[in-house]
Amino acid sequence: MSTLWKVAVAAVGFMALSHAALADSPIGSWKTIDDDTKQAKAVVQIAEGANGELSGKIVKLFQNPDVVCEACDGERKGKPVNGMTILWGLKKDGDTWANGKILDPHNGKVYSAKMKLVDGGKKLEVRGFLGVSLLGRTQVWERQ
Repeated sequence: MSTLWKVAVAAVGFMALSHAALADSPIGSWKTIDDDTKQAKAVVQIAEGANGELSGKIVKLFQNPDVVCEACDGERKGKPVNGMTILWGLKKDGDTWANGKILDPHNGKVYSAKMKLVDGGKKLEVRGFLGVSLLGRTQVWERQ
């Protein structure tokens, strides 16, 4: 077997492994969809911190990229939404990531959060809720 052939086979194997790893993890870029208009709203980059917890920050806004979070409290008040961490503290719990928080920059409120990969890792169900998970709403984000 030639060296070029071996490299090609290894590359295909690596790509298959990378795709399988992506399907098992929400780490990466996700396009959020507006509940009302069904249009792309933002891109959120989800990363893993040193403690294994996931967090997500807005890295691109599709409309009004210079908007600030007027409704936010504390250190976020008046800060640009673009670049803002809106998701934090999520820990793996079986096939979900739970016990986190999510900020809705539109109203400035912070909700409990959990998320789960669906559609072979191509989509992410993100649920924000108050108290009990039944009292909330779910958005479906699309992998970028």
